Parts: sequence; structure tokens; C-alpha cells
Amino acid sequence: MLIGIPTETANGETRVAASPETVKKYVAQGHSVRIARGAGKHAAFTDEAYVTAGASLCDDEEALAAELVLKVRAPCDEEARHLKRGALVVGMLEPKNDACVARLSNAGVIGFALEAAPRVTRAQSMDVLSSQANIAGYKAVMIAANHYPRFFPMLMTAAGTVKAARVLVLGAGVAGLQAIATAKRLGATVEASDVRPAVKEQIESLGGKFVDVPFETPEEEEIAKGAGGYARPMPAAWLQRQAALVAERAKIADIIVTTALIPGRAAPVLVTQDMVKSMKAGSVIVDLAAAAGGNCPLTEADRVVLKHGVTIIGHTNLPAMVAADASALYARNVLDFTKLIFDKDGAYKLDLDDEIVKACVLQPPAADPAEAASVATLAE
Repeated sequence: MLIGIPTETANGETRVAASPETVKKYVAQGHSVRIARGAGKHAAFTDEAYVTAGASLCDDEEALAAELVLKVRAPCDEEARHLKRGALVVGMLEPKNDACVARLSNAGVIGFALEAAPRVTRAQSMDVLSSQANIAGYKAVMIAANHYPRFFPMLMTAAGTVKAARVLVLGAGVAGLQAIATAKRLGATVEASDVRPAVKEQIESLGGKFVDVPFETPEEEEIAKGAGGYARPMPAAWLQRQAALVAERAKIADIIVTTALIPGRAAPVLVTQDMVKSMKAGSVIVDLAAAAGGNCPLTEADRVVLKHGVTIIGHTNLPAMVAADASALYARNVLDFTKLIFDKDGAYKLDLDDEIVKACVLQPPAADPAEAASVATLAE
């Protein structure tokens, strides 16, 4: 199959969907690979490295016209115009965004949205959300350290002792756990809160202290277990108790990293304006939920703002700030997923009995049965 890797065109997107390492493996499997010139330059992958791996260089239009197109972000309108009818597109295609799904449907292609993969053991090697969230958690702490006007570790000097920074992480999923680990490595005192009691051991194993909000009913405890590896919306009574406890911890925190996201919903508010007002001057908040409305109402997407003496950081694409490693990990995720849609001879095979493939394949909006029939025909 002819595989194309175009340059990502989304604003600020520096990642690329294939690395020289994965290109070499595609070629070894018998595929032909075309990559747009300069597609990997922001990720420190040179054109020469791709050619050495077996790819041929082309322009973006040629890459988009391939039989299988590998993307990081969903194609925009201009990119969709160059897609070949009947082609396959693999990437983070925003399956909950009807406009993105319809764009691919109208182009007559079959999309595979990797962020829709179920959180099962067999899918771990292709879990793009986890691989990129891990990077986001790391980068969040590094950015916080850059904006924080004091040291992270405790220092004992001839001029006096500097206390360790106090870091509060809200949400202990993949990003939160990496934030805890990174802050601890930098010498900070770390606390973390999460609705799921099962993460307590993970937080403590990384050197953090779990901010425990006791459950008052069996219903609260059941909801807190989450679903499919994700948190679920908690009852109002529990959220009020959590807010009160977090408010107390926020007063003494120097840095807060918020990571709470619930699929298909606006981000829950964890740090209110009153909490921000109560924080010490010079404190920093890094809001990893900025793209979904933010865990703090004062967060502004893709901006760094100073509110009530607190620096609030709302970058929406932290993995793109670590483009080399983010691309390398993402490219491996993509490579492992493509193994599910190729047979042993390298030919395309859509196996809807495979739970991962079934979860990732995009269907057009149900409101247009004609388009649904068109894509179903292509899939056959």
C-alpha cells in the first residue's frame, strides 16, 4: 500500500505522524512511503533520515493523495480536498466532532480515530491519549518551573534556607501521575487529588501525598471507580466536599497542575476564582484542560495570563512543545494500530470483529444515511 505522511497544518502543531524508525518498518512490511518535504523538521527528523529509512520525498498534496494517510490532527477543509476517495486516514480525528467526521465522510475516505481506542490491555501500545498525556504532564511541570519565581527544591545555602515548592496536582490520570513524578524529581513537595480511590497507591508510590475526600454513600464510591479508565461525573455533595478540601490545599500551594477531563463533557471547575484569590503572589496554575473550557474559569486557552497575582497557563497542545519524543511515541502508536488493518500480505482488511478497530473506525453522522451507505460500501 502507498502510505503518505503530510506536514501538519494546525496552528502550533509541530508533531509528525511517522518517524524514520517507523518508516523503515513500513517499508520492511512491503509498503511504499511518501513523506512531504520538511514534515518532520520541527520534530528533529530530517528529510535525509526519512530517505535513508526508505521513504521518498514529495509535496503535501501528493502525500495526502496516498492510499493510507497518516496524520496527527484531523484534516482541515483544504487537506480533505486532496484526499483520494476510498483512501484510509489514521490519526487523532476527533470522533466526537461532527464537522470532522462529516469532512472525512464527504471526502469518501475511511477514518480511524485513534483516540477512540478502548482502554484494554491489547490496545496499550496504540494508546495515543496516554502517550501524549504522559508528555503533557511532564511539560506542564517544566513550564510551571519556568514561570515560578522561586526554586523547586529545598536549598540550604550560606545566605539561608530556601523551602521546597509545594505542588498540588488535581487529577491523577496519566498526565497527573507524570506531573507528580516530574515535580518530585525536581525536589518539590507534592500532593494530589483524584475522584478515583484506586489511584492512591500510584500517587504515593511516586512520592506524592493523596488528598483524600471520604465517601459518604455507596453510590459515591461506585461512581468514583470510573468507567473504561476514565473518571465519571461525581455527585454534587462529593464535589462540594472536594472543593472545600482543595480550597484549603490551594492556599498553601505554590504550583497547581490541573488535569481533570471527562470525555464528551466540558472540563469540571476545580480551581475557582476565589481559590485563585487566596493563593500566594507568584503562584502558578497550569491548566491542562484549557482546550475543554479549563479546570479554572480564569484560564484563557493558549495564553499565559496574570490574575490576582497568580500566573495561569492555558497551553492546549503541550506535547507539541516536546515534538521529537511526542512524534516518536505517537508514530509507534500509529504503526501498532496499522497492524490491525493489514493482513499478513500487507493488504487492507477491515475486521469489525476486532474491538479496537470497531471502536476506532469512524462512521458518518447518522442524519445522512446516503453518506453512511457510501462509507459502508468503501469499507466492504
